[in-house]
Amino acid sequence: MAFGQLTHRESLSDTILCLKANADKMYHLGIGNVVAKSTLSVANENRSYLIYYDLAMLLIKQAKELYIGDSDLEVALENNVFAIDATTIDLCLSTFHWATFRTTKAGIKLHTQLDLKTSIPEFIHFSTASVHDVNALDFICFEANSFYVMDRGYVDYKRLYKVHQANAFYITRAKDNMNCRRVKSMPSDKPNGVLCDQYVLLNNYYAAIDYPVKIRRIKFYDAESGKTLIFLTNNFYLKATDIAQLYKHRWKIELFFKWIKQHLKIKSFWGQSENAVKTQVWIAIAVYVLVAIAKKKFMLKQSLYEILQILSISIFEKMPVNQLFQQTQKQYFKELNYNQLKMFD
Repeated sequence: MAFGQLTHRESLSDTILCLKANADKMYHLGIGNVVAKSTLSVANENRSYLIYYDLAMLLIKQAKELYIGDSDLEVALENNVFAIDATTIDLCLSTFHWATFRTTKAGIKLHTQLDLKTSIPEFIHFSTASVHDVNALDFICFEANSFYVMDRGYVDYKRLYKVHQANAFYITRAKDNMNCRRVKSMPSDKPNGVLCDQYVLLNNYYAAIDYPVKIRRIKFYDAESGKTLIFLTNNFYLKATDIAQLYKHRWKIELFFKWIKQHLKIKSFWGQSENAVKTQVWIAIAVYVLVAIAKKKFMLKQSLYEILQILSISIFEKMPVNQLFQQTQKQYFKELNYNQLKMFD
């Protein structure tokens, strides 16, 4: 039967047989029974997460070297371009009492700096979910001439001025209550969506003290979404359309969060301590970077998710890794190419 015609029963039975075969191989390797979750929980709580942190950072360094020169940004830039954002992982308050969030639930927050040219994380900081996203800017070492793309939740003029003083560039969106005055206007480009391009100064007393120099304000109409967006940046050299294009690539960090949370199963934790949670998250990040390294080294055409799926069902196969991906068994993938199974030829 063709791949597109597999029934649910056949696909499920094939998967069960595959899992049983792997279980038999585990038995012959000396693992007679399934490892108890309590055993993993104790190990995660007692073994320092710094072991996996160091491993992940080493892998990140290797991945960055492999992906040097790779970029799918439409804007031709030699500068580094990073996205900064955070995602919240909800936890049970009665179990993870240390992860303060709300009165009814707990949670942790992953503050991440992602290289938009390579999709490799550059910096990750953990906090309880009650910590505001903007606080992560205090822990980032800003590189001169690099771009940092953030949403408007990171608009804190005192912190943005520190980015400016580091000779780095930020791109963010203006808040609705922004109070400023125009000091200079640049030519607009309405056919390409640039409604206005202005240099402004802040009017509010404390805001003007925190950020005493001019800011570039760009009003842009996005034809795809039909929305009008207002961007703020301290870069006065790039075209306004390039600024909008760089901000558009911020969605890559959302894909990174989705990939980590959905495909590496970090929503269920084996261990209740802070060390156990950090251990599991750093392992997930290390796996993500390992898959990215394998994709580059072996010049694989599959997506990161497909590579992870193939490895998960072939973990005990004795064959070179590059040969493993020459003939993929797509019936084991959870995300099929068809939205609906075919009923007729």
